[in-house]
Amino acid sequence: MSAYRKLALRARSLSLIDFLKLRIKDLGPPRTSLSSTLHISRIIDTKPHGRMQHTMASKGFTIDFSNKCIIITGGNRGIGYAYSRAVAHAGARVAIIYRSSKDAHEVAENLGKEFGVQVKAYQCDVSDAQKTTETFALIDKDLGPVTGLIANAGVSVVKPALELTSRDFHKVYGVNVLGVFNSTKAAAKLWIDKKYGGSIVITSSMSSRIINQVAPNKPLTQVFYNSSKGAVSILMKGLAAEWATHGIRVNALSPGYVNTDQTSGMETSVLEHQANTIPLGRFAEPYEMTGQAVLLLSDHASYMTGGEYFVDGGHLIW
Repeated sequence: MSAYRKLALRARSLSLIDFLKLRIKDLGPPRTSLSSTLHISRIIDTKPHGRMQHTMASKGFTIDFSNKCIIITGGNRGIGYAYSRAVAHAGARVAIIYRSSKDAHEVAENLGKEFGVQVKAYQCDVSDAQKTTETFALIDKDLGPVTGLIANAGVSVVKPALELTSRDFHKVYGVNVLGVFNSTKAAAKLWIDKKYGGSIVITSSMSSRIINQVAPNKPLTQVFYNSSKGAVSILMKGLAAEWATHGIRVNALSPGYVNTDQTSGMETSVLEHQANTIPLGRFAEPYEMTGQAVLLLSDHASYMTGGEYFVDGGHLIW
């Protein structure tokens, strides 16, 4: 008899409060925390008088992207790579867009073999509107129909404000804002022309709401990055408002501090200070960003648009 079945039978003789006090070890290691939690919630049902009823479901909460195609800009590294893995694991055909990485095609090939799905890499500078539109059309032909987009490409320039230049501005805003706009526009054009909807997830940042610090009352000097993330968060709301009537949902996922190649090069004192400002006490791993993104891409989020979802370990509590 499975651990879930045993727990369900045991729960029938307990009050709801006592059931909730059961130690999680009774369940054993879950296949995935979300799936297992929702699976249990469907096994146990509460009658009007508070007694438990066994209502075994055939399977738990699932997200299946079979026959779907997801485009991920910057999907070959960092958080973007975690997104690519997550949607491939869910069965999607994946198009990774990269600008200059030498290993993007190898990354795509390896993901395809690991998860048994089609994964291809496409070179494109998303700050080039025409090139982006052409690349999305090619992806739709190769792997389509395209059903979702994660606009994830992003860059930063860390300098004191008095040292920043117009070139720095265009570098950051060209990718973080214009590149996001070009990508979302190219996806929306595909869907509107063919009269079907889709879902867009934009990677913003908790930096859209705060100025990051390297020590108490000492800012991380990246005002173009922070302001670009504020811009892209409000851009998301505008696009969601304009495209809702076309069945296109647009949301933003805003990560907190995450262990990536970018953060790995920071001074230890900075990393320690930033970790100490997080209620959960640590940086996230890239895969911890993917659950919210996958949910937003799925039909389970069919009534969710125009929202910014912070996955920051509780940082913005303060």
